[in-house]
Amino acid sequence: MTTQQDQFLNVIDRDEAERRFHAAVPLEPLGSETVELHQALQRVLTRDVQAPIDVPSFDRANVDGFAVRAEDTFGAEEETPRRLRLLGEVVTPGRQPREAVQAGTAVPVATGAMLPRGADAVVMIEHTDALGEILLIRRPVAPGANVTFAGTDIGRGETVLRRGTLLTARETGVLAALGFAHVEVRRRPRVAILSTGDELVAPGMALGPGQIFDSNATILAHAVVEAGGEPILFGIVPDDADVLRERLRQALSCDVVLLSGGTSKGSGDISYRVVNDLGPPGIIVHGVALKPGKPICLAAVGRKPVVVLPGFPTSAIFTFHEFVAPIIRRLAGRSQSAQESVQARLPFRINSEKGRTEYVLVSLVQVGDFPHPDPLPGGEGQTESNLPRGEGLGGIGLSPEEGRREGLDRAGAGNREDQSESDGRFAAYPMGKGSGSVTTYSRADGFITIPRLREYLEEGEIVEVRLLGSGLEPADLVVIGSHCVGLDHLLGRLEERDGVRSKVLAVGSQGGLAAARRGECDVAGIHLFDPVTRTYNQPFVGDDLMLVPGYGRLQGIVFRRGDGRFEGKSVEEAVRKALSDPECILINRNRGSGTRALSDDLLGRSRPPGYAAEARSHNAVAAAVAQGRADWGVCIWPVVREFDLGFLPLTEERYDFVIPRSRWSRKPVQAFIQLLNNPDIRSELRERGLLA
Repeated sequence: MTTQQDQFLNVIDRDEAERRFHAAVPLEPLGSETVELHQALQRVLTRDVQAPIDVPSFDRANVDGFAVRAEDTFGAEEETPRRLRLLGEVVTPGRQPREAVQAGTAVPVATGAMLPRGADAVVMIEHTDALGEILLIRRPVAPGANVTFAGTDIGRGETVLRRGTLLTARETGVLAALGFAHVEVRRRPRVAILSTGDELVAPGMALGPGQIFDSNATILAHAVVEAGGEPILFGIVPDDADVLRERLRQALSCDVVLLSGGTSKGSGDISYRVVNDLGPPGIIVHGVALKPGKPICLAAVGRKPVVVLPGFPTSAIFTFHEFVAPIIRRLAGRSQSAQESVQARLPFRINSEKGRTEYVLVSLVQVGDFPHPDPLPGGEGQTESNLPRGEGLGGIGLSPEEGRREGLDRAGAGNREDQSESDGRFAAYPMGKGSGSVTTYSRADGFITIPRLREYLEEGEIVEVRLLGSGLEPADLVVIGSHCVGLDHLLGRLEERDGVRSKVLAVGSQGGLAAARRGECDVAGIHLFDPVTRTYNQPFVGDDLMLVPGYGRLQGIVFRRGDGRFEGKSVEEAVRKALSDPECILINRNRGSGTRALSDDLLGRSRPPGYAAEARSHNAVAAAVAQGRADWGVCIWPVVREFDLGFLPLTEERYDFVIPRSRWSRKPVQAFIQLLNNPDIRSELRERGLLA
């Protein structure tokens, strides 16, 4: 008996034990299954989710008032109101407007109602007086005022959730808002749990002399659920080798088998002996240099993990998290979990209203050194939290030439001298304050609280971020910059091939460039044209950044097939006809994006109807045109092709990637570069209409 005990209890290093165990068992995620949405919580997506609709799906009034053309209200004052003619229709929620708003007219609308065609703003009812068929407007509104445009939150065809995403209440809310009743998720590993020992009694039973309640089964079952598995309880097994052997054979129908107790070298410890007799390879490790948890036994039957945990609860749960939980998470397609709150530094000032406690959703970005944040262009008080969603964090409203000069001037910006290592781990990016936005909540990592007596939080201030869900799972790769369907594909393949989880903030090329200079991202996607050198992207990159060639994209005017204003016309003729037609509505891109700079150059000083409506992705532009909410816009060919729309090519541009030098050597960054240069991946990009 002593010889047999010495054979199995051979203590080795923890890392070596893990290496041997991982070499003997499967580490790839299990297959997929389709479940109802209400069963999808804490499951892992196996496919990218593209939005089948816009959210919201129509241009929506945010207040009770009157739908107008904003330009008809300009100059309105209390003493000299603007006069408009009221149309007979009253638009209420759930109804399709019958009449279009023409110049000099207005239509009453209720909160949540669809905006009539031709209108681009809503005047609040308290700023008006209705006198029969005449409406007096006593306060002007800007284009887009009191309106949420269709696709502002989500654009049809946009990738809103990626494969590998762990579904919390935030993500399931997005799926529900998009109308999904079922979702394809990773199958949860079934984990058999057996407790061994004559001394064990199930909770609720009477204790006899020398007996204890079995707490390990409950602890381990709940730990399995937290790790993403499905616990299958096989009960308490007495110290009888034959009974244990039969119960174990039944348990091997599961994906993982856990036993607690019977790992030591006492005469009554039989678990490891029975496990070793079940089949090869048998016991791989018996004894690891841990305290607590030294007697753990790691084994396999075929390729199925079988683990005998120590009987003491503390040792059992400690060794579970060291050796078993990572296996379960991998089989379930999950990643690691983290703490409930973190300290983070604000990259810019956040204003608040004194007198109320304010909660601000934030996205956390891991940083090393946190350089002094650059002020946003455009004057004091302009912050990301009060900019329209999707605008850049820097370079907003700049021409390419101005952005180029700014980029060269900012190169080599130093770090704050009072920066501490612990303070600089995270940057907390406010996610906006839109109360109707589903994706803002789904993409946030946590929230910060602004006390009611504070009017603002200062840039660079250290704040406590309370995490949403069960804990923070920092992304392996942070990408900030311009949106591209090619980037969506690359990041999905990176997750699938290398297990690299990404976080994407689509803030435009200028915003990505600024974030890269501040060291807040690993990769920034940009497509900025420099009119001085007549080249893309390189002139904007200073000594602190490195440029990685990406691929080409064909930008052009998108329109519905058969539209005589565009079909068969040259670009110059089509633009001239569009600008001369007051009923021809444009869907624009967000300020700070490279596409916006291209379209502004195309329009010159013209500001056609729809100019103020800013879509934050190419998908949103194409969706607006396809659904008739707009008549034309500028976007890339791969998206136009998916929507089967008309296309007038404008230019071939370069979509490249900027990487801070300080992050160049990170493994996820190198994995991204290797993937980008992979010939098969380049072929996949070409199949999607990109010039790779």
